[in-house]
Amino acid sequence: MQKILVIDDDTDICLLLRRFLGRNGFEVAIAHTGASGLEQLTEFKPDLVMTDFRLGDMDGGQLLVRIKEQFPHVPVIVITGYSDIKIAVSVMKQGAFDYVTKPLFPDEILVTIRKALSNEARPTGEETVAAATPATRREPEQYLFGNGPESKYLFRQVDLVAPTNYSVIIYGESGSGKEAVAQEIHKRSKRSSGPFVAMDCGAISKELAGSELFGHEKGAFTGALNQKIGHFEQAHGGTLFLDEVSNLPYDVQVSLLRVVQERKLRRLGGSKEIPIDVRIIVASNERLIESARKGRFREDLYYRFNEFSIDVPPLRERHSDIMLFADYFLQATNRELGKRVQGFADDVIRLFMHYEWPGNLREMRNVIKRATLLTDGERIESRDLPFEIVHFNKLQSLDSQQPLPVFVPEPVIAPSVPVFPETIVPEATRIPEKPNLRSAALEAEYDMILKTLKQVNFNKSKAAILLGIDRKTLYNKMKNYHLS
Repeated sequence: MQKILVIDDDTDICLLLRRFLGRNGFEVAIAHTGASGLEQLTEFKPDLVMTDFRLGDMDGGQLLVRIKEQFPHVPVIVITGYSDIKIAVSVMKQGAFDYVTKPLFPDEILVTIRKALSNEARPTGEETVAAATPATRREPEQYLFGNGPESKYLFRQVDLVAPTNYSVIIYGESGSGKEAVAQEIHKRSKRSSGPFVAMDCGAISKELAGSELFGHEKGAFTGALNQKIGHFEQAHGGTLFLDEVSNLPYDVQVSLLRVVQERKLRRLGGSKEIPIDVRIIVASNERLIESARKGRFREDLYYRFNEFSIDVPPLRERHSDIMLFADYFLQATNRELGKRVQGFADDVIRLFMHYEWPGNLREMRNVIKRATLLTDGERIESRDLPFEIVHFNKLQSLDSQQPLPVFVPEPVIAPSVPVFPETIVPEATRIPEKPNLRSAALEAEYDMILKTLKQVNFNKSKAAILLGIDRKTLYNKMKNYHLS
C-alpha cells in the first residue's frame, strides 16, 4: 500500500483527505505543522507528500526545500489558493511535482496523485541516496509551436540550431516550455536516437549536485553504499538538459567547466577518467551574464554554454496562439480522462484572451485539466474556471486602487452587565451557555469572513468579491466582529 503524508493546519482538510485517500487504497499520515511533518517524513517514509503552502510555523517553500534535502525523490504536491498562482509557479521551480488549488476537488487530487506516483518512478525515502537518481530519460514529445510570428521565429531558431552540436542556452519564464523546446532540439538533431536526460538543478541539494552530475564510487562519502552513474554518463551519445542551471553550487560549476572543456569526467571518489560524448542544453529564467556579474555563476562557464541562445516568449506575448494551445491541452486532457469535451464557450475564449497567464503554458494546462474534469457539458463554461481568471479585470482594477483605511473598533460593553475590560470578548466569538440558531449563524459568518480574509492576505476588496457582498457591508461586519 502506497503511503501519503498530508501536512495542513486545517484539520477539516486533513480529515477529508484521510477519508478520501484511504477509500482509494492509500495509507495516510497527518501533520498540522511543518516541523511535525518533517518528523513524520523520517518515521512514516511516505511515497508522496501533500502540503499546504501556508503553515503556521513555516511556508511551503521552506518546507519543500527541507523535504528535498532529506528525500529528494519523494514527489511533493503543494496545496494553494488561486490567488497565490505566482507562489505556485515558484514552488514548481523549487522542485514540487505539481500543485492543486482550493477549493479541493477529490477527482482532481486523485488524478494528480496517481500521475505523480506512476510517472515519477523514483525511489522512495526508504532507499539510499547512493542508489537514487532524479534524472529522467524521456522520449521527446511533440511540441506545439503555434502559428503566430513569435512562435514561427522560435521554430526557425530551433530548426537552425538542432542539426549542429552547439551548446544552447534557453531563456524563458517558468512554465513557458523551455524543456519542451530542449526536447524538440534533441528530436531534430543527429543525436535523436540517443538518450535525452533532464536534471532540474533547482531541485537538487548542494551536497548531492556533484554526485548527480558526475556520479560517485562506492565509499566516496558517507552514505555512498554503491557505485552511481551520473547524468553525464547516462546522457552519453545524446543530450543533457540542465534546467535552472544558475542554481548549481559554485564548486560544482568549476568541475562542470572542466568536464565541458575536456569531455572527460571522474566520478566522485574515483581516479579513472571517463570520456563522454554529450550535447549540453541549459535553461534559465534569468540572464546568465547577469548572474555572472552578481557572482553567482562563473563567467567562463557562461561563455562555454553561450554558443547559441533562444528566448521562449511568455504566453501573454503569443496572443494569436492562446486558443491554439488551449485546444491542444483540451484534446490531451480528453484523452487522459476519457472525456469528449468539444471546446470552449465564447465568454471563456474572451477571458483566456484577456488574462495575463503568469504561470504560462503550465498554468494553462492545469486550468484546462481542472475545467475539463469539472464540466459535465460539451463545452467548458466560465463557471468551470478559477476565480482569478473570471475576475481578472476586476482584480486588476482593485490592485491599482489606494488601500482603504482600516477601522479600529472600540470595545462595546453592555451597560447592564458590569465586566472588566480585559475580559471583553466580541459577541460573535463568545461561546453561548445554551446553543441557539442565531449564535450558530453568527459564529459561522465570523469563521467564513476570517477565513476569506486570510485567504487573500486581508485584502478587503478581494475578500468582499469572494464573499459576494459590497465593501461597506464587509467593513461593518468586520467592525461588529472586532476584525481590525
